[in-house]
Parts: sequence; C-alpha cells; structure tokens
Amino acid sequence: MAYNTPSDLRYSKTHEWVRHEGDEVVIGITDYAQHALGDVVYVELPAVGATVTAGESFGVVESVKASSDLYAPVSGEVVAVNTALESDQSPINNDPYGAGWMLRVRPTGESEELLDAESYAAFVAEIDH
Repeated sequence: MAYNTPSDLRYSKTHEWVRHEGDEVVIGITDYAQHALGDVVYVELPAVGATVTAGESFGVVESVKASSDLYAPVSGEVVAVNTALESDQSPINNDPYGAGWMLRVRPTGESEELLDAESYAAFVAEIDH
C-alpha cells in the first residue's frame, strides 16, 4: 500500500514526522503509523515546558488494536501541545500531517537520524509486506 509521505517533512524509523517551522519543529505520527494502529482512541502527551530527548518516549497513543509509545525525533523543550487531541483523537487518523500534529518543540540540537520522504517510503515498503 502507498502511504502519504509529504516530501517537505523528515521521518524517524519509529514513524514520527518532523516539520521545521522557524526555530521550532512540529511533531506527529506518520500516515503509515496511523494506518497500522487503526482508530486512535487516546493520546498522552507531555506538558508545555517539558523536555523531550531524541530517541526516548514522550507519550503514548492508543487505538482499538494497540498501545504504542511515541518517540521524540529531536531533543528540546515542548513549547506547544495539541490539546484538542485530548477530547478528539480523530485528526490523528484523518489528517496526521495537519490537524493531527502532536507537539511543537524548540530543539536543542540533538536529533535521531531522520529520513527524507523517499528513504522513509522505502523503509515502510520493506516492513509493510
């Protein structure tokens, strides 16, 4: 199956995406991840002001099928959280790169090895067969 993988984003091998906006990054889960999870019914995110560390869990997403940790693709300070997802998780499934964003982080420099869209699509194709 072909998944939506916008070319202007960077991707982690744990299926989070990163969009650079000025001196901050926006983070969410990929189209592949939301398809694999199924309907998301709960999300647990850190508070504004919290510190996230690249490669470490920053929250949890639960679906009707599974619960999965969310991993920070970059280290930094959380400057905004999509609080709308606390009461309505459907944007994670319906618009993972838009209204389904999860965190806005001011990075401190350290990041996971991030893939471009083509490399991420190839990675997903290998595991999705």
